[in-house]
Amino acid sequence: MRLPLFLLTPVLMAATLAIAAPAQAHPAADEVPSLAPLVKEIGPSVVNIMTTGKLEQIQPESQEPHPFFDHPFFKEFFGERMPERQRPQLRRPSALGSGVIVDAENGYLLTNNHVIEMAEEITVTLTDRRTFEAELVGADPETDVALLKIDADALTALPLANSDELQVGDYVVAIGNPFGLGQTVTAGIVSAVGRSGLRLGPDSYQNFIQTDAAINVGNSGGALVNLKGELVGINTAIYTGRVGGNIGIGFAIPISMAQRIMDQLLTHGEIQRGRIGVQIQDLTPEFAEALGTTHQRGAVVAQVLPGTPAAAAGIQRGDVIVEMNGQSVVGASDLRNKVGLLRVGDAVRLSIVRDGETMAIELAVGERGEMSLSAGSQVPQLEGVVLGPLTPDSPLYDELKEGVLVMEVEADSPAWNEGLREGDVIVEVNRQEVKSTDDILQVLEGSSPPLLLNIRRGEGARFILIP
Repeated sequence: MRLPLFLLTPVLMAATLAIAAPAQAHPAADEVPSLAPLVKEIGPSVVNIMTTGKLEQIQPESQEPHPFFDHPFFKEFFGERMPERQRPQLRRPSALGSGVIVDAENGYLLTNNHVIEMAEEITVTLTDRRTFEAELVGADPETDVALLKIDADALTALPLANSDELQVGDYVVAIGNPFGLGQTVTAGIVSAVGRSGLRLGPDSYQNFIQTDAAINVGNSGGALVNLKGELVGINTAIYTGRVGGNIGIGFAIPISMAQRIMDQLLTHGEIQRGRIGVQIQDLTPEFAEALGTTHQRGAVVAQVLPGTPAAAAGIQRGDVIVEMNGQSVVGASDLRNKVGLLRVGDAVRLSIVRDGETMAIELAVGERGEMSLSAGSQVPQLEGVVLGPLTPDSPLYDELKEGVLVMEVEADSPAWNEGLREGDVIVEVNRQEVKSTDDILQVLEGSSPPLLLNIRRGEGARFILIP
């Protein structure tokens, strides 16, 4: 079996955080520099979270019963009882994590979605040992952010920094509860910003802060704080390599991203996320030369989906998007994050380069569901697959005219393992012709596995069978 090159571990257990006064930059000559005053101030803002899930039945591994249980002598005394090791067991899953109080007056706190996603009950414990039942206001799995509310007084909220101004080399402090040991403080620097490409699923929005401040299993939802005592990030994952613990590479969700998610959850109770209707890739030096631009960073438009805001605004294949709403676009992931954090209907101003000329284009974020289908939500065999319409920009459009384009396939998903790849065009499902995602859902309504796809790839065709 091929071993993964690394393991990304969600830091799911406990952490703690708070508001802080700036640390002394110039201590008196007889004083030893210390983070203790800072930690003392910020500690009360971080809470411990304990979750309890629904009672579930665990099936033991199938084992052959001992031959004595079939013997008439033992049946006379014990009847047809199943051996203890073969009886289904009941358990109620629980987890530990942390949260950060960001609004003391209203009792709001931020944590990770993966801390509370399986929870039936959520209990919050403050540093003064008061305990409260928490209400889930809303959550966004795609950014791994959740917002909770507790009914409590005398809370201390942590002030929010502008994480967009964070620089590599800035000192940071992480507070959490690694391995359930209790509140623990570690310090380090910002190792990188804008990290993406972590194996967290195709729909995740990634713009992580990387730090060497020790973050171990149990820090999920904990706080990453600057030396002013301001919250710059929510600890969420670690890169463990093969050792299974901290190796100096931890990741936190920038608070600027988490705050935008929180604002939507407070306003709508959910995230109203849309798309503009382009498929993009990073601008490389080779692409820049071929496309006639001197820009070194940006997102190249590989495809424009019909009937979308991008198509209506006149964006074309080969355009290079270099700015959005006045901010530079570093690459494809950066643009995806910027668009994904906007609401449907929000205005977007793009600066694009076409044939060496720079131009401005304005459009509005459109409904996400109009452009693609995350097929796994309705077809289990297509978990991790995103489908969309075949467009005039697709290589096979002139030949096929109609079909269903595979826009994304998550690595190691069932479809991936059977050979389905991004760019494939599905023309038949279970021996029936399909021309749209609606056709696929209609064909599969009431059907059972396996799923037989006939796809076109380049100049060839093949069947793919997904159990």
